Amino acid sequence: MSNANLGDPQPWTVLQTKYLFRKPPWLTMRQDRVQLPGGGIVEEYYVWEYPTWINVIAVTKERRVVLIRQYRYALGQVHYEIPAGVTDAGDGGLEAAARRELLEETGFGGGRWQPWMTLSANPALQTNLTQTFLATEVEQLQPPNLETTEEITVHLVAIEEVKRIILAGEMVQALHAAPLLKFLLTQL
Repeated sequence: MSNANLGDPQPWTVLQTKYLFRKPPWLTMRQDRVQLPGGGIVEEYYVWEYPTWINVIAVTKERRVVLIRQYRYALGQVHYEIPAGVTDAGDGGLEAAARRELLEETGFGGGRWQPWMTLSANPALQTNLTQTFLATEVEQLQPPNLETTEEITVHLVAIEEVKRIILAGEMVQALHAAPLLKFLLTQL
């Protein structure tokens, strides 16, 4: 018998929630007790709560993609990434947050903006989504305005070079590579 005839799985029922750690926006962890539609009980299901993350694929008028490189402590490595960050309560929306992050990390702004892709880092364990925007015809408006905890270099990369970077494993952040691959598929 095909699973297609059974319908979609149904939501679980939360029976109890206990917060184990709260340090927004970086880490909020809870333990839920849940009941599955079939009646089974999961006594300990752990969930990480994060605010929405935003990413920007920024392309200059000269058709260069604005990439950054920074050290990532957990991996102990430096890789290419697209400008990204966490939404703040005062941002006034997702695009405003994306514009702020691009300007802060790279000094680039302006241009034409559109929502590009929505992804989840791990829908089984995390509550947030990552919203990626495509910004075209951006230009350098100011020097980067980095936080004291950021050490970032900005790189203007030809579209063909972006393909090489991803295929060579020089970008390991999946939430950055996936929207760029979508972009490459629409450009090449």
